Amino acid sequence: MADVLVPKLNNQDTEYLVVEWLVGDGEPVRAGEAVAVLETSKAADEIEAADSGRLVHVAAKDAWIAPGAVLARILSGDGIPSGDGAASVNGTPPGDGTGSVNGAASGDRAGSGGAAGPSGGDTAGTPTGAAADSLITAPARAAMLELGVAEDRVLALGLPLVRRADVERLAGGDAPANGAGADDGTGRYELPRVQRAVARAVALSHRTVPAAYTVVRFDVGRALERARALTREVRRPVGLPELFVQAVAGLHERFPLLFASVEDTADAGHAPGPVVRLPDAPRIGVTFDLGEGLYVPVVRETGSLRDIAAAMMRHRLAAATGDFRERDLTGANITVTLHTDADVILAVPIVLPGTAAALAVTSPRPETVLAADGSVTVRTVTDIGLAYDHRIVNGRDAALFLAALRQEIQ
Repeated sequence: MADVLVPKLNNQDTEYLVVEWLVGDGEPVRAGEAVAVLETSKAADEIEAADSGRLVHVAAKDAWIAPGAVLARILSGDGIPSGDGAASVNGTPPGDGTGSVNGAASGDRAGSGGAAGPSGGDTAGTPTGAAADSLITAPARAAMLELGVAEDRVLALGLPLVRRADVERLAGGDAPANGAGADDGTGRYELPRVQRAVARAVALSHRTVPAAYTVVRFDVGRALERARALTREVRRPVGLPELFVQAVAGLHERFPLLFASVEDTADAGHAPGPVVRLPDAPRIGVTFDLGEGLYVPVVRETGSLRDIAAAMMRHRLAAATGDFRERDLTGANITVTLHTDADVILAVPIVLPGTAAALAVTSPRPETVLAADGSVTVRTVTDIGLAYDHRIVNGRDAALFLAALRQEIQ
């Protein structure tokens, strides 16, 4: 018997939420197969089995669980999936042919076209043998749609677990594993579709937005304590990202220019220079990059922390597969960029074309300080940077905004 332990997923949270079981209780599992999705305050992470056997759930769905705790146990022996296509998957009875799992961060067994055939035989619409029992992760399926790779080509790889990188390699022929493909023998690297969109936005920003930058240090120790309490209160993961989205949205009326839309050229009959339009409500774009590309979905529901946390959870799950609607990715009037991986202490975001500002939230870290009574103490700090369009926002405005934001957070 082997334990599936909860790894430490970040330096910010002390508990994670069990969002989804990808393998049912008592079902067979392979080493390397994703078995559950845990939600932190900044990401949705798949937890993998280190051994093969039969999975026994220890933690319940929607339960809170700490790093190092036992999430599940794997019983060795019977129930290890074989290549006959008849094993059950994620709680689906053998032979029903669905092979699917609900949820944005789940994986699917291939061979959904029909019921399992006899051992060693064909499954309707799929190759024979082990290929028919391949597990295709949701990010891999998203890549198949994005790159136009047919399922039979993926199954022909014969891999027990198909990930996005495998699909990208297949789409690029003999391309290296870390890219969309060098397919002409010259070493030319073709960026994935999502990264090409990022490249266009970055290039346009640098050409059209004369940005300036100001950074201020925040003491976030109390905010992190408050986030842990709020997580239990709203029953959604709450961390610094959610608190900053709420605080930024709350400053919309006091600092409308930081939420303005900016056009380069004035209409006929108006004074030359940029055209500034003030928004009626805050719409906060938040960056997510979970390895499947950089996305900036929009949080529109900023009326309560519960609404914000729910929207952030939906966006994290969608970012794991790139499964966004067009409305999710349009309409932001300010951006909060998340750089909360450990040891990131400074980040300079781009100001997205058409907007006036972007706020960078970096990783919390301990800092030794001298207290008023002369004693040495430790506080938790993070450096928060604001990039802004200098045509309409001046340094004093930026400093006042960051001061007001710090007061809200601290």
